[in-house]
Amino acid sequence: MNSLIKLELTRALRNRKFLFFSVIYPSALFLLIAGSAGGTDKVDGTGLTVATYMMVSMASFGALTAVLMGNSERIAKERESGWVRQLRLTTLPGRGYVIAKTASAAVVSLPSIIVVFIVAATVKDVRLDAWQWLALTGAIWAGSLVFAALGVAIGYMASGDAVRPITMITYFGLSMLGGLWMPATTFPDWLQSIAKWLPTHAYAALGQAIEQSQSPHAKDVTLLVVYFALFAGGAAWLYRKDTLKA
Repeated sequence: MNSLIKLELTRALRNRKFLFFSVIYPSALFLLIAGSAGGTDKVDGTGLTVATYMMVSMASFGALTAVLMGNSERIAKERESGWVRQLRLTTLPGRGYVIAKTASAAVVSLPSIIVVFIVAATVKDVRLDAWQWLALTGAIWAGSLVFAALGVAIGYMASGDAVRPITMITYFGLSMLGGLWMPATTFPDWLQSIAKWLPTHAYAALGQAIEQSQSPHAKDVTLLVVYFALFAGGAAWLYRKDTLKA
């Protein structure tokens, strides 16, 4: 399994298009959205400056891009090409393939988080305590596993032709409605009520609580745990279903 993880990492790091969208793109969006905001401009209802708020949002968006986009399309295409079927003929346990995909995506998601932090600190002068930087990195990185599980589920659910539109709709829908591209406090009341139950909203809220020197809200943590259980359970069921069809 270690060999497969190394192979997946090598493939991901050689994919320049994937690296651009998961590492460079979130930082560019951060500069586009927060670049014109003043250092003291705050997001209503949060007490955070625009730069600080969007830093967490874009770091979360970058990690989401790495684990969701990376997993779903590759798994669907490898199933269609017969690569997954060939791996089943080896001694690799079934869970090893899923773990390798998740591990490689998680490793690639870390640079996307760190690069956004560096850009925010150097360009927009975002300043936090050392423990906050470490806690933010850990919370956003760990929270990305929820979407890694979703990526695996989509990869086993969709065919090679259908996986991209399904992933893109899910990706942009969760990003926009969850408040990653713009503060959810700017939404109409009815849309805010929906956003509060989405995993992306709870995901970003973890980092925002840390920036405010607070503990993450129990509701947000519970939501992420529930979503992870649903996505991981769905991925496991779809994997077994795919195995029986092979």
